[in-house]
Amino acid sequence: MQFLLALVVVGPLIGAVAALLPAPPGLKGRSPDQAVLRHGVTVTGAILLATLVLAAGFDHDHPSKMQATTDISWIPALDVRIHLGIDGISLPLLVLTALLTFLCALYSYFKLPEGPSPKAFVALVLVLESGTLATFAVLDLILFFLAFEMVLIPMYFLIARWGGAGRQAAAWKFILYTLLGSVVMLLGLLLIGLKSGTFDMVALATDNGRGLTSSVQVTAVLAIGIGLAVKTPMWPLHSWLPDAHTAAPTVGSVLLAGVLLKMGTYGFVRILLPVAPDGMHTFAPYLAAFAVAGIVYGSLACLALARPGAKGDLKRLIAYSSVGHMGFVLLGIASMTPTGVNGALFANIAHGLITGLLFFLVGAVKDRYGTADLDTLAGATGAALYGRAPRLGGLLAFAAVASLGLPGLAGFWGEMLALFGAFDPAAGLSRPAFLTFMSIAAFGTLLTAAYLLIVVRRVCMGANRDEPRAIADVQSYEFAAWTPLAALTVLAGLWPAVLLGLTDPAVQKLLAGGKS
Repeated sequence: MQFLLALVVVGPLIGAVAALLPAPPGLKGRSPDQAVLRHGVTVTGAILLATLVLAAGFDHDHPSKMQATTDISWIPALDVRIHLGIDGISLPLLVLTALLTFLCALYSYFKLPEGPSPKAFVALVLVLESGTLATFAVLDLILFFLAFEMVLIPMYFLIARWGGAGRQAAAWKFILYTLLGSVVMLLGLLLIGLKSGTFDMVALATDNGRGLTSSVQVTAVLAIGIGLAVKTPMWPLHSWLPDAHTAAPTVGSVLLAGVLLKMGTYGFVRILLPVAPDGMHTFAPYLAAFAVAGIVYGSLACLALARPGAKGDLKRLIAYSSVGHMGFVLLGIASMTPTGVNGALFANIAHGLITGLLFFLVGAVKDRYGTADLDTLAGATGAALYGRAPRLGGLLAFAAVASLGLPGLAGFWGEMLALFGAFDPAAGLSRPAFLTFMSIAAFGTLLTAAYLLIVVRRVCMGANRDEPRAIADVQSYEFAAWTPLAALTVLAGLWPAVLLGLTDPAVQKLLAGGKS
């Protein structure tokens, strides 16, 4: 188990180096480009397999216990250690990351975005995977920061070199926002480590803030929270996200929404809740207020983009929807209750599955029509995907109703539990305030349903217009890349206990100060 976890974290880095080397003569296939794309599928597939074996070997009877741990001294002078481990909180995110990266590599094998060398593309995707997996597996604050920052450079180049219109400006906005947030976050992490005498996240969680004064905790939560909020993204620090999604290639958008946004909310749960509970208690009402503002703002922005004549971009609309969905995650965390935090973690996974599928589908629509502009797609009577490409239209409608939180699908449980957490917040938090936040968030669910149903009506319905160019339905490689996401969306919706059985004991222990 220790070896497997280390392989999962380091394996993509080794694969990235190998991708830049010349292919062996017997493995070149029809061309070097094909060889390196096959290499990407092979490496990400091997990492996914290793992650599934890790999940199968995980002790599901004790999900609150750190498992597959490695603890090696790295920088003795600073007491920085190579400390790895997984529990019920990090394991689902590890599997989600490995799955989405493999599906993106598989999709890119058949539909590589236009840009420079495929070698560089594959290497960047693998470096991105390694940094994301490391973020969810490391148990040292300094290593967490390094892994958190490691994903910025590959995502910058994926947007800047393989993106669409406005890619340079979007890539610069992405990296400037996240780097500035990360500088403030580093100061907060150093403050915790120096004041407590350790950077070990397990020891800090067990201490539960007892070794830190209230003023230190408040300062640390403010500093670290800003960095995490940018990556989440929390309103009003979200403005880099729509530009990045609109300009990014399809696989870049899938990884950005499905994986990178989860790093911010994971940091809130793994670091701030257990390490600085007094500081979180102080800022929880403000976090909840920003969360519900994001829910309403994201929905209103989507409604504005969806209306006829707005020239709204479908990718931009889905990006704004992420601001709203991540607002529910932050609301659950702000409640500081097991119910709310479990809902936040469930919503994280659900958002990764559903929004990843949505970006795949919108990318496919853009490839077929040559645009993601909603007015151009809908025209006077609607794009009529149901009649022109029924499987594609059906999948888009399925992903939309999953995203709006239809009961029986994954999107429902996370939002409902987050609302329940706000209904009865942790002791000491103002219940009238959180009831107000819950009511506003519940209104946000109605707005979410409204804009998603408008999108489905305009894109999927309408008269079947005569056009000289036929629209292809779902291809076999698209079916292979999208089916796992659709199937897991249904499975998580019908059987939420699979995921909640993993997260709940770990959350209970985390909120109890390391005591099971």
